[in-house]
Amino acid sequence: MATDTSADRGRQEELLRRARARASARTTPAAAPATTTAPASGPAPLSHAQRRMWLMDRLGHAGASYSVPFATRLRGPLDLTALTTALTRLVGRHEILRTRYGQRDGEPYQETMDAPATVTVPVVDADEPSAAALLTDEARRAFDLSAGEALHALVLRHGEQDHTVLLTFHHIAIDGGSLDTVTRELTALYTAAVQGTEPALPAAPPQYADFARREHEGAGRTEAGLRHREARLTGATAPRLPHPEGTTAVTGSKPAGTHTVALAERVPEALRALGGEHRATVFTVALAASFAALHRLTGDEDLVIGVASTHRQGAAMRDLVGLCVNTLPVRVNLTGDPAFTTLVERVRDALLEAQRCRHVPFDLILERLGAAARGTDGTALVRVTADVLGEPATLQLPGTVSEYVEVGAEDAKFDLTFGLVDAGDPAAVVQYARTALDDATAAVLGAGYAALLEAVAVEPGLRLSQLPDIAPVGHDGLSDRSGQDGEDGREVRSATPDHDNTPAGQRAEAALLSHPRVVDATVSELPGGLLLAYAVLRDSVGPTPYELRAHLRTVLAPGAVPAAVTLLDAMPRRADGAIDKDRLPGLPAPSALNGPRAETVTEGFTALLGRTPAPDDDFFDLGGHSLVAVQLAERLRSALRLPLTGLDVLQARTPRALTTLLDTRAHEQAAKSARLHEQAAKSSRVSGTRRTTRPGTVLVTGGTGGVGAFVLRELAAQGRPVLALARPESAHLVAGDGVEVVEGDLADPAALREAVAGADAVIHAACTFTRPEVDLAAMEAMIEGWRRGPFVFVSSVDAYGHPADHRVTEASASQEPLSAYGRGKLDCEALLLRAAGTEGRGGASAVRSPIVWGAHDRLRDQLRWGSTGLLYQAAHAGRPIELPRPGTAGHPWYGAAWVHAAALARAVTSCLDAPVHGVANAVSGHVSWQELASDLTTLLGSASTAQETDRVHQDLDHRWHYDSHRLSVPLRAQPGEDRYSVLAAMIKGGTEDDAS
Repeated sequence: MATDTSADRGRQEELLRRARARASARTTPAAAPATTTAPASGPAPLSHAQRRMWLMDRLGHAGASYSVPFATRLRGPLDLTALTTALTRLVGRHEILRTRYGQRDGEPYQETMDAPATVTVPVVDADEPSAAALLTDEARRAFDLSAGEALHALVLRHGEQDHTVLLTFHHIAIDGGSLDTVTRELTALYTAAVQGTEPALPAAPPQYADFARREHEGAGRTEAGLRHREARLTGATAPRLPHPEGTTAVTGSKPAGTHTVALAERVPEALRALGGEHRATVFTVALAASFAALHRLTGDEDLVIGVASTHRQGAAMRDLVGLCVNTLPVRVNLTGDPAFTTLVERVRDALLEAQRCRHVPFDLILERLGAAARGTDGTALVRVTADVLGEPATLQLPGTVSEYVEVGAEDAKFDLTFGLVDAGDPAAVVQYARTALDDATAAVLGAGYAALLEAVAVEPGLRLSQLPDIAPVGHDGLSDRSGQDGEDGREVRSATPDHDNTPAGQRAEAALLSHPRVVDATVSELPGGLLLAYAVLRDSVGPTPYELRAHLRTVLAPGAVPAAVTLLDAMPRRADGAIDKDRLPGLPAPSALNGPRAETVTEGFTALLGRTPAPDDDFFDLGGHSLVAVQLAERLRSALRLPLTGLDVLQARTPRALTTLLDTRAHEQAAKSARLHEQAAKSSRVSGTRRTTRPGTVLVTGGTGGVGAFVLRELAAQGRPVLALARPESAHLVAGDGVEVVEGDLADPAALREAVAGADAVIHAACTFTRPEVDLAAMEAMIEGWRRGPFVFVSSVDAYGHPADHRVTEASASQEPLSAYGRGKLDCEALLLRAAGTEGRGGASAVRSPIVWGAHDRLRDQLRWGSTGLLYQAAHAGRPIELPRPGTAGHPWYGAAWVHAAALARAVTSCLDAPVHGVANAVSGHVSWQELASDLTTLLGSASTAQETDRVHQDLDHRWHYDSHRLSVPLRAQPGEDRYSVLAAMIKGGTEDDAS
């Protein structure tokens, strides 16, 4: 649904930006703003820093760790039009803010997109209690790097002259130095927009792609520095932190915590004076304090802490916006109980040594060190970092008073970061990942770090043993402080006695059972000593198999660690209650891997690593690294049609463990497919819908979207072979049993034509929302390739426009005004229906849907920010909800039609067997704004009250009921598809549909 307003177009743009896993189209050439410099010719390589960010995204464990939120409270008159103009011109000036990232022949590249006509800046009313949560949600919103998304903007309006402006960047496009440029230029651009003048800025700022090309061309000059760093770091290992019991350091997300302890005002100046006496900066002294605190926490004397180093040198890079930092691992020996002043000198020398090789990329160092740079749990060398924090940047817009606003993205970049605040009110800061430290230990560490800084500021000659103690709360020592040697040569403490007369299988079984989330476990020992573990989780919730195996690697000697852990719903038992090991699944041959998956895994290892691995060879020992993990995952995912990520490879690590993981996923997928078939059969009996299986393949576009995900699920339930159109970067989101992925997107006509030509039926569910010309060109290309079978187009009731009558007959004529979105849908329908039945083509169906509801991230974004967003945001904030009174402007009813995504998927797929040869509506029901407001306040637990007015907000100016007869049978509601249930699922989240 839409109204013919610019606000509607802006809202659709916002929905497109808010899609977390979208497969949006490449843009077509458009006129660029005057300030835009001509893009460099062709794609560019990634800089080493960008490559790391891209790998984290591709590996699947970036989360919100690499979002850079930048928020400013502005009190005074804020010109929102000028702000939009300034942001649009800023993005036009700096190509890195409109750069997409793709992959070709296994290597990533970056490509500049056309400058946008405008950058959408949504404005949301927010009172004080709701503001922090809104900012956090926005900061955590995922970026789609493959679509050129690098900047999210949001304005919270607290009052007429009171706003908070939040700009969230992806770290791949920006660093601390860039923020200085961004704030300075935004001020100039905003001022010029307000005054109607040209900004006093350089016409052609430096572009980041040129920097990346220069770095790439100079890659050959890093070898000497790489050898030096390799020699310096050989034998170093990641610091061992007392991670919370029952967890491991390897997880896809790192929820962050922070402890800040105020320091006496004299402390920074005293530390600065101490540094001056030893030819060191205050940063060096703070880094030495971080080493001392980490030593007091762990007891270790050979420690590595990472620091950030910049590549910005010379005037040419002064205004460059981009990621120009490198992580420097600094290794320091703390033996001999040195005085703190001696430690400062050791740290100074180690830091200078590292900075001499600051151009050597950290990832290359990791690759060269191999498995030695990984802990037993798979973590990389730098788990701990340190920094000195200055005055935070703020927007300084004329006529306003600025105040920095802290925004918690809630994910930690590293397991532990020490910070010294050297501006304003001095403080000691400890940020930590809750997967690495528990809150109690972190609180002790924060207080101890502050006490340590205070102590050395007064008496810098104290020895390490005389510094304040920092003991982990509730721990006798670290989980791997003493006992048997681990795989990296360090001591680890076994969770169970590790005596020679205790069989390895029993030790592993006891270690598994000691995990708080494991309720049952067994370990089978096969001929040759191979151990396979099986575990049942409490309430079927808990760690993944590779997280359990990582846990075992930290508490067992290498010979007692099982090759793989398989999770079971229940342990098979005999009549006498004993475990029936003959019924345990997936037992491989004792000495070699057998079966097609094992062969494919071994072939993948061989092809990418250049060595044929033994079943239990470690990925890192074979020379593997992050990019190879991504490439191997994509190779196996494509060959085996099973879900797999680069993080899976890094955590499984051996061919045997990876094969077992894939076997487990194949088993789970088969079981899920059987359940879906059973549900489909039941649905067929209830609805009477004909469920014949076509022999041909169905091409589906938009499979990563809210509607497309449900369509893929319905096709799987019917057992139909599927060809899913997706970018390579998004292939893992749609790949699965019976789904073949073909590369393409809406802006690639050749790929669209080829994909359609290879299919026996088409379901076109993709849409750009904001660029009808792209949608129309895509439809033309698909029709050119269409030569057989049915074609189903997921359209919209917006194509009806604004009918005069409140009840809209199915397939009735459209009436002006039509929104640009509605006009685009109507034009695409016309192209399709004209082509149907010609040149061997089959029947065509245009299925018009209203608002789609379902438990899927994209559909939740529609609820929060679409035409219903006005109601949702008011209810969420507890504000009064203004609703148009029935009868206002002569219209008896105001509300919206809606459809459950699963019902829409049934309706769409039913058209494959029985095309409607025209237009059909897919409507599950209609809801008045009063009913929806009541549901929202109840489900959100909101204190909001509804107030009827004679004013009709443009977002709520909808009053039509749509007939829906042609597809009434598949649209019949199934259990859980009533309005209240699906709305509850969308609000509460956490359902199985989230993975779609």
